[in-house]
Amino acid sequence: MNSSMIVTEPLPTRVWDTIGWNGRETLGDMAHAYLYAQRTADDRIALGGRGFPYRYGSATDNDGRTQPATIEALRDLLVRLFPTTAGTRVAHAWSGVLGVPRDWCATVTLDRSTGLGWAGGYVGSGVATTNLAARTLRDLIQQDSGQSGPTELTALPWVNHRVRRWEPEPFRWLGVHGMYAAYRAADRRERTSPRPGTDPIAKIADRVAGRG
Repeated sequence: MNSSMIVTEPLPTRVWDTIGWNGRETLGDMAHAYLYAQRTADDRIALGGRGFPYRYGSATDNDGRTQPATIEALRDLLVRLFPTTAGTRVAHAWSGVLGVPRDWCATVTLDRSTGLGWAGGYVGSGVATTNLAARTLRDLIQQDSGQSGPTELTALPWVNHRVRRWEPEPFRWLGVHGMYAAYRAADRRERTSPRPGTDPIAKIADRVAGRG
């Protein structure tokens, strides 16, 4: 799947005085088609989201160029969060890909017959998860070689977790794009609904995604 980001030009002090964000905390919203953002060291706002979620046949870009519609959509999210950035220029935009298991769950596996281990399926949370995965693999290898017994890490549910395969095309393409269309529709309904809680459309999309 694809993920995209934009970063603004450096914002002047008067804009930051309006926004605040003096601690430079990383933030995200609780939407189903979520976003994430950070105030950078040189006083820009970097903001990312799903954009164009998936290319047919799990194809990937080689040049990283971001579609203009995705840039505009991310810019709209930026201005919705921070109205004082309405006249701010987007200085850079880029896109990348991430591997997503069918159930959106990461896996750490050691094949004792070959001695090969692997970890993956971080679905965009790899910065912290790779560290934990490496320590889990270490414990599995030491356990297999008799250097140690089971540990808290080797008992985690992601150890030797098995994931079913994705559906074949074109069902995969239709499912992913339909899922994100449903999530965006649920976000719009939740923003205008007087009742709190998860919109039923999002619950259906969760089941399609394998999260339900």
